[in-house]
Amino acid sequence: MKNKGLLVVISGPAGTGKGTVVKELAKDENIRVSVSATTRAPRAGEVGGVHYHYLSREQFKDMIAEDGFLEYAEYCGNFYGSPKKQADEWKQEGKDVILEIEVQGCMQVKQNDPECISIFIMPPSVEELESRLRGRGTETEEVILKRLERAKEEMKLSKDYDYIVVNDTVEECVKDIAAVLRAEKLRAKRFA
Repeated sequence: MKNKGLLVVISGPAGTGKGTVVKELAKDENIRVSVSATTRAPRAGEVGGVHYHYLSREQFKDMIAEDGFLEYAEYCGNFYGSPKKQADEWKQEGKDVILEIEVQGCMQVKQNDPECISIFIMPPSVEELESRLRGRGTETEEVILKRLERAKEEMKLSKDYDYIVVNDTVEECVKDIAAVLRAEKLRAKRFA
């Protein structure tokens, strides 16, 4: 019996290692990572279909009208969204589909697809998160402080997720998420 794949939302504050964890999870042949669509222009080195699906505003609005997104938002004058079609195709093939998105996007996905599994990646502590953000060496003090404030707000919303996984080490975090996905696939309702 072949199970349909899961739709999995992964969120968490900047600096928790979401991207690294998702890259590790994607090494599994049964996992696919959704590529978001955007109306912003590609940056140097970005490749269409790999980093984003680059759409015109008209194309994006047409997809909204056709209910073509699992979630979408407008940010700094550009639209960003998770296309529904590819995710649905992968799920039908039995592949699990990961959306690495913000907290607000997760709430939209949960509303549109109540069967989705939501996982919030939590830092081991606020102090460790601050250390990680500072360790990047890419942001100003002002940006670091803003990210920490935003992280505190996002962590308050973690209670709205199905699971909270602490990213103390990438290896353990990946194992914990893999265990969640395995358990979800064994739920009796998935065999009905």
